[in-house]
Amino acid sequence: MLLSKGFEVEIYTGTPDGTVVGLSDKIVADLTGFVREPDSRNVEYTTPPLGRYEQLLCELVRPRRLLRGYLEQLGNYTLIPGSTLALDGSDRFYRSDPGNPYHTYIEQTYGTTVVTASIHINIGIADPELLMQACRLVRVEAPLFLALTASSPFLNGQATGYHSTRWQVFPKTPPIVPLFESHAHHIRWMEEQLAAQTMQNVRHLWSSVRPNGDRRPYNLNRLELRICDLVIDPIALLAVTALLEARLLQLRANPGLDPLEMSQLPASTRNQDLVTLADANEMAVAKNSLDAELRHWQDGEQLLAREWIQRLYDEVWPTAKANGISCFLIPLKKILREGNEAQRWLQQVNQGTPPQQVLQHAIASAQQQEALLAQDVCGAWVA
Repeated sequence: MLLSKGFEVEIYTGTPDGTVVGLSDKIVADLTGFVREPDSRNVEYTTPPLGRYEQLLCELVRPRRLLRGYLEQLGNYTLIPGSTLALDGSDRFYRSDPGNPYHTYIEQTYGTTVVTASIHINIGIADPELLMQACRLVRVEAPLFLALTASSPFLNGQATGYHSTRWQVFPKTPPIVPLFESHAHHIRWMEEQLAAQTMQNVRHLWSSVRPNGDRRPYNLNRLELRICDLVIDPIALLAVTALLEARLLQLRANPGLDPLEMSQLPASTRNQDLVTLADANEMAVAKNSLDAELRHWQDGEQLLAREWIQRLYDEVWPTAKANGISCFLIPLKKILREGNEAQRWLQQVNQGTPPQQVLQHAIASAQQQEALLAQDVCGAWVA
């Protein structure tokens, strides 16, 4: 039985030349289903939890087509790929809700390092102990998902030297988050952070993966993978999601697939050692994505991210096939072969194309792809 899946999509608005423009106050006031971020230059929409990938594809495309139509009514505005302020604008914050005290805290504490766009993938897991186990496994493998999705090589018109500038600058909060050994451990740790004010509220847990639910940390029902850069291509996003779901289905069938049990790191310091390893892998991937040199959580083996992803792909394929989702994995082969979005953009820069022109081409391509998908998948009514 497939797990329920949903997405939180954060995306920039702006003009076809790549200039990011804050429009979220207007969007949220006029369109149902969109919410503001602290900075007005990006906006978020959420898809409902669904099991079937065909439905997920439509739910990804439909709100985006609605938003595009609205933006065109406002003026010469569009949606902008990527996860950072690629061309300019990182020097100041544009408040979407000046009266919101939490937004004031975010602006004063983090500045524009949080003005990024991303995809959060939510996978439904009702059993709290299985959820904690899933979070442990995904935490140590989260760098692989960033490697597949990196799309932020530019900032202020320049290549930064990172494939995911977003994850390199994003303020992980609190700085050290353990692998939660049980639901009770998670509750206790969260209460301690709130008491110490290292977290302002239960939402203020900004790590690569976290348990989520209607009444955190007590009532939890899903895993939220937060590390991914914005994946503008819905087909690629479904492929990444299928890899995550297949891994979790594999875990459900084999509960022994747990880093705290399977890792060969010393038992006495295993939790902290795994956190240190995962964090180092995240930073390596933020810089070099698929070409990053990583250490495997199980035995410390050194290998490239693309090699680890290929190994994981092969490992979960039988599970994906048994659950009828193996076809959705196949686009990952193209990413491994041709590179993620950041790598493809940087290849164009290396061939002499300026970053602004690269981004302009990406803007036009994304709009064209969505129009085709809207016709093919959801019907002409969203086109």
